[in-house]
Amino acid sequence: MRRTMTKAAFHTALNLSVFALIGTAILAFTYDQTRERIAQSVESEKLKLISQIVSQPLYDNDIINDTLKIQPDVLLGNEDATTAYRARLHSKPSALVLEAAAPDGYSGRIGLLVAIRENGEIAGVRVVSHKETPGLGDYIDISRSDWIRGFDGASLAKYTDADWKVKKDGGRFDYMAGATITPRAVVKAVHKALQYFALHHDALFAQTGAAK
Repeated sequence: MRRTMTKAAFHTALNLSVFALIGTAILAFTYDQTRERIAQSVESEKLKLISQIVSQPLYDNDIINDTLKIQPDVLLGNEDATTAYRARLHSKPSALVLEAAAPDGYSGRIGLLVAIRENGEIAGVRVVSHKETPGLGDYIDISRSDWIRGFDGASLAKYTDADWKVKKDGGRFDYMAGATITPRAVVKAVHKALQYFALHHDALFAQTGAAK
């Protein structure tokens, strides 16, 4: 009896191992087959947002291919290297799009695109990704609200450090009652992105090279 039970247990364990291996193989195959498609979809959506915040009159170069790799920086909130998209008009720097992140959103990381004109003014900000509560914190998304347009034209020269807060905290930016954490995080992230731009302006617009 004991031998029969041991044999049954062995066969059960073997079957489970086989199924686990098959399941892992299927998941790996599926990931490999869809990874490129997913990456292309994410990139496509990102480019659509870039076209919203960097209008055609601002550049005449190939902004999608005039890029620069940016190393992770605390001011951008990114843990991995990102891409900066450079706009030029008549061969002169016009604007730059930085990938930034607010790591302290209510429900986690909020991915952002921040377009900044050569003179340091914000041309536009868009949310690329977030997990904020639907109907409450998701008003940072342009598809839900115009709130994000409140950054247009802002700059370090126009606003003091104290201005870069929501109105509840004595700053200049609106917020929705009951959802203060989300806009606080975005305002802080955009402010830091402007600081990064100011510190690395020349390197960011250099024809070649990389910003550290």
